[in-house]
Amino acid sequence: MNSAERDELCFLPATELVARIRSRELSPVELTEAVLDRMQEMDPLLHAFCTPTPEPARRRARRIADDLVRGRDPGPLVGVPLGIKDLLSTKGIRTTSGSWVYRDHIPDEDDIVVERVLAAGAICLGKTNTSEFGYSASGLNPLFPATRNPWDTASSPGGSSAGSAAAVAAGLGPVALGSDGGCSVRAPAALCGLVGMKPSMGRVPVYPGCRDERLPGVSGWESIEHIGPLTRTVADAALMLSVLAGPDPRDRHSIPCGDVDWIAAARDGGERPDTVAGLRVGFSPDLGYLPVDPEVRGVVERAVREVVEGQLGCHVRAVRPGWSDPAAAFSALIMAETDLSGMRAMADRHADRMSPHLVAWLRGPWTAQDFTDANIARKALVNAMARLMRDLDVLITPTTAVAAFPVGAHGPGTIDGTPVSQSAWIGFNYPANLTGQPAISVPAGRTGAGLPVGLQIIGRHLADGTVLRLAAAIERAAPWAQLRPSITAGAASITTRATARTVRG
Repeated sequence: MNSAERDELCFLPATELVARIRSRELSPVELTEAVLDRMQEMDPLLHAFCTPTPEPARRRARRIADDLVRGRDPGPLVGVPLGIKDLLSTKGIRTTSGSWVYRDHIPDEDDIVVERVLAAGAICLGKTNTSEFGYSASGLNPLFPATRNPWDTASSPGGSSAGSAAAVAAGLGPVALGSDGGCSVRAPAALCGLVGMKPSMGRVPVYPGCRDERLPGVSGWESIEHIGPLTRTVADAALMLSVLAGPDPRDRHSIPCGDVDWIAAARDGGERPDTVAGLRVGFSPDLGYLPVDPEVRGVVERAVREVVEGQLGCHVRAVRPGWSDPAAAFSALIMAETDLSGMRAMADRHADRMSPHLVAWLRGPWTAQDFTDANIARKALVNAMARLMRDLDVLITPTTAVAAFPVGAHGPGTIDGTPVSQSAWIGFNYPANLTGQPAISVPAGRTGAGLPVGLQIIGRHLADGTVLRLAAAIERAAPWAQLRPSITAGAASITTRATARTVRG
């Protein structure tokens, strides 16, 4: 197999790879070797994987190939190579959470979602890079080199599922697992030109959690953390969610999922876009309070006007949600669900080995009133969102306020000439974490420099199927999976098949 054939294979969607493996047209061993070969070539520049596991991946591929020969069905993800975010526990595989303190930590159990993808026949390529304990929307931590965006290696891929997004965008596996406590699936999906879905709270069970409470000084964000896939197609996201979703008694928040046929929802939107005609869509380019890069705003507005309204026939109207920025409440709730005394003790011992922004955040003058006020603000947001959604099926916004910014930063210091905090660029994301609603980011187009721009779809409470259906219809109308980054240092470039139709950006 030459490098061109290898790369074609590495960029096929998981749904097609599964079909080829089941028909014996493709061996899981051949596929795994192709992806590992591309990883060896590309990842020294991207740093998507912090703990690659090539030999275990090869052994598992051989076992799956043997199962197929013997007539056994390995599962719906048969032979699919994937990366697993380094916040998710993997039995016997180092899981550092991007922290020097846990540089040698090896869990003794898998996270539920890891159990499920492995039971479904997936092949783990290794752990993907993340910000320290997930406390930043970047790929920066004190332990590993910064993850870089395949569309422009001088730029950030976003985060905290930085490595998972960079890996999928670069063809280092068709899918990856991420977690989203405020933006961390959707924001990197937007900056890397991918599909990233945060399902409704409780759809995908979380255990032991992205910050395992058994580790000294670490605790999870129990009421805001979601786990979801990063993929190149909506159908692949649906395939992953069909495996990930479903209740588990180890997560008291998990809920039955029988009301969502994930694969059918994506298929209906992709094959019958008329199923979304007439959807009531609210569109807000800024939520009434967020500064947005004009180019990003323009790309999303065109996608809404030309695709969502023009081609798909949705009823779009401008909305101004009416709530104030919940950033302060969101920050306080993160601290309220953190083992603050334990993490502060960790910072006292290891501050020089920790991310400075995290140490500063932990040492902030947090009070009990901050936490109670945050809960009150959260409930007000939940109520305001419920009132807004009474007359809407979905709310569409930009996914992020900017396209990819320079690697090494947690976010831009100014947006459209306005000085902002370094987390302001993710302001469209965390409202859905606070309310628990389903939300997905899909590509909307590109900036003049060729950087991806994401469009976010937020659904009604538990209306995951509607979100997937509309995302798939947008993909059919303006496909993006044929776009691939030509990985170069400091220069974004796009390789596109001549027949592709894209939303102009």
